[in-house]
Amino acid sequence: GPVLHVVRHARAELPRILETIEGIGYGLTLGVQTRLDETVELVVSRARVGNQYVNRNMIGAVVGVQPFGGEGLSGTGPKAGGPLYLRRLMRLPVDAPSLRAALPKPDEAFAGANALRSPRRERREAALRALAGFEAWLRTSREHGLLALADVCAALARDTPLELPHLLGGPTGERNTWWLAPRRAVLGVAADDADRLFQLAHAIAAGSGMLWSGNDPKSVALHAALPPALRALVRVSDDIDGSDFDAAIVHGDADEIRNWSRRLAQRDGPLVVPVACASGDRRYGAIPLERLFVERSLSVNTAAAGGNASLMTIG
Repeated sequence: GPVLHVVRHARAELPRILETIEGIGYGLTLGVQTRLDETVELVVSRARVGNQYVNRNMIGAVVGVQPFGGEGLSGTGPKAGGPLYLRRLMRLPVDAPSLRAALPKPDEAFAGANALRSPRRERREAALRALAGFEAWLRTSREHGLLALADVCAALARDTPLELPHLLGGPTGERNTWWLAPRRAVLGVAADDADRLFQLAHAIAAGSGMLWSGNDPKSVALHAALPPALRALVRVSDDIDGSDFDAAIVHGDADEIRNWSRRLAQRDGPLVVPVACASGDRRYGAIPLERLFVERSLSVNTAAAGGNASLMTIG
């Protein structure tokens, strides 16, 4: 070696190529060479890869500039050198500042410029609509606990950083963007319906669907009682161990949480570390929302596409 493996394919086959890459299960780095913004957006919105590079090399990630870490079989935790790394090493109180307050300020102008053609923007808007519908449904209840969950939905809609782009520092001629993207699905484990709904609100805020056990009669009954729009976001399966999910929330006592940790560790595929909550704990902040996202980092050599237009606005 080294050996370079080259496979030619037609541009129209790009979606299929991305599906093939995803099927391998690994997702550390991916490079694209193109001047077409549509191609970049297609790859960025479809590829489940932690670090993506456009028109530049794929090595040399810099702390705080290109936070480094993969997805699937290529990574299980926060990105090294990213905004969430230090938080993962800390035990934060439930009443700590919201996640959005702790993240870099999103570049709203950059987000707005891409709003009409970005599937990422569409995913965020769909999550916010689902949270609004969930809140409205909960407010029709006469149960105090469910009315409190409506307030949680409102807070999650306010705070979720789903798909918001954050521009990070870097050298002239390079644009580095970091954002939080949805996971495939979130497994929810709880003995109480209110705990299940609390988990569901967080999964929706993270842009993900939820998975409940079909062997639990209470889960099946709750699924049937949900409004159709919410029911579509929850999948019920009799085979949890064989289902496709990459995050889990467990409400229970210490023994149950420990048992689920062992069970999840024995599954094939990416390691899933459950978010643990005591039964009945539905305080806002009890579920660290960042644990339900995957981090993405995109580094673009803007000089290769005619230069960095933002430099013209300086001065």
